[in-house]
Amino acid sequence: MKIAIVNDMPMAVEALRRALTFEPAHELVWVARNGAEAVQRCAELTPDLILMDLIMPVMDGVEATRRIMAETPCAIVIVTVDRQQNVHRVFEAMGHGALDVVDTPTLGAGGPKEAAAPLLRKIMNIGWLIGERGNRVQSAPTHPRISGQRQSLVAIGSSAGGPAALEILLKSLPRDFAPAIVLVQHVDQVFAAGMAEWLGSASGLDVRLAQEGEPPQSGTVLLAGTNHHIRLLKNGTLAYTAEPVNEIYRPSIDVFFESVATYWNGDAVGVLLTGMGRDGAQGLKLMRQRGYLTIAQDQRSSAVYGMPKAAADINAAVEVRPLDKIAPRLLEIFAR
Repeated sequence: MKIAIVNDMPMAVEALRRALTFEPAHELVWVARNGAEAVQRCAELTPDLILMDLIMPVMDGVEATRRIMAETPCAIVIVTVDRQQNVHRVFEAMGHGALDVVDTPTLGAGGPKEAAAPLLRKIMNIGWLIGERGNRVQSAPTHPRISGQRQSLVAIGSSAGGPAALEILLKSLPRDFAPAIVLVQHVDQVFAAGMAEWLGSASGLDVRLAQEGEPPQSGTVLLAGTNHHIRLLKNGTLAYTAEPVNEIYRPSIDVFFESVATYWNGDAVGVLLTGMGRDGAQGLKLMRQRGYLTIAQDQRSSAVYGMPKAAADINAAVEVRPLDKIAPRLLEIFAR
């Protein structure tokens, strides 16, 4: 994989450079000292992946991510020394299309290979994502829907560009929006609680992490909160599961959508937003096959038109809509 580093700290650059040497398949193609230089270098030679710092002179990592994804898009992982203090900047960058975030490896902290392991694992995952490997083809579920569920559910999946898209969508819903909402966003579990708080503050809705064993609840937005998959069980409650272990997307939108198609017995709408890869497309198709309305974000409003395009390509979406038209459509549907 051809990789670029954007960081103004020589020690951080050296730590990243050393980490990459543990995987011979990775090639460091260039290093930029700030976001403006990165935008220029990316236009000259677009790498497979950029390891992007957040706080830099001239142009920070958030603006650089926005510019690169608009002009010469490629996979971007945010690399920072303090994820918690920079949580809002991380979500801004992810809103512009950054795929993930990881701590900067620390020189001299334990064994160098051990220190590099989290970064190399993230890079491996990104390689699967941009290679669109590991896609599963499922047949329609044969389990009957259970009786007793009368409330409505909006199941939403998103990935790259998702935080900003979710903020826009949720802000457009009133506080008394009755259907239960469950969000599956590709985000590391260390950021899930911060993301729920951020979305709740931005939208005014009750947003929190989904807890093991609870059902989707009217008037509440539940966000998948671990690196395990979340699924709906036959008894109507939510559960976290490591299976399927070979699913690279964690949490997987497909896994959740498939469980909704299998076990939900009330009204439901599936919504697939911006993201790289194909996660969610097959699950959305299963929801459509069970008679649920399915909506995919359109290309123009998507930060990364990967997952919604995959859904459109296999006829999984009943409707393809701009982001700002999805919330009004939900209000129209559930006002009936």
